[in-house]
Amino acid sequence: MDLEKHAQQPDTAPRDTELRASDADRDRVVDLLHDAHAEGRLTADEHAERVEGVLTAKTLGELEGFVQDLPAAHQRRAAPYSAPGRPASGVFPVDPDDNVVAVFSAAARKGRWRTGRRIHAYAVFGSVEIDLSEALFDHQQVMIKAFSVFGSVDIRVPENVSLRGTGGGVLGAFEVVPQDSPDDNAPVIYVDGWAILGSVEARPKRGKLVKDILDRVQRTVDRSMRRHLGH
Repeated sequence: MDLEKHAQQPDTAPRDTELRASDADRDRVVDLLHDAHAEGRLTADEHAERVEGVLTAKTLGELEGFVQDLPAAHQRRAAPYSAPGRPASGVFPVDPDDNVVAVFSAAARKGRWRTGRRIHAYAVFGSVEIDLSEALFDHQQVMIKAFSVFGSVDIRVPENVSLRGTGGGVLGAFEVVPQDSPDDNAPVIYVDGWAILGSVEARPKRGKLVKDILDRVQRTVDRSMRRHLGH
């Protein structure tokens, strides 16, 4: 009888397809579409249409719909996807600390400003400039998600940080000049996203060095030591 009662109770647990999609989930599907386009399984128009849909998808079920006819989606389902140069899952918050949006306009973040851990940049028939050469780094790792549609996103970083890129272009240009800092404590900046009939460019700004984060780390250590010795 107990089994019959249990069987009659409705299952209120959400199915996997109804779960909300994360940015990491969207990135995984976009990578599958990029590979499919490179293999000739999708035309340029199909690729662009699907990528646009992925970027606005809300649930895992919606994301599956864009790759369910691609063999790679089923081959990789058993193992989590990880791309070279990408941070581990969960390192960055889901929501951005700062949004830089230019729609038929121009927007910029430059000068002495504090960076968060995650920055989103959107250029739609417009231009976005993100200049970190004089920025104050409160975190050692920073993620910039850049999306350009008939626009441009221009990113500049100090020459003594590490810079890594994992994005792509659809009839556009996505160019990140990678570099590795010799200092293990230097900030690491990841640039990801897509350029659709537009451009995303990230490169070091020569002559600009980041020092603030390293100085603050030392000051924090010094204050902690003084408090400890004071007790």
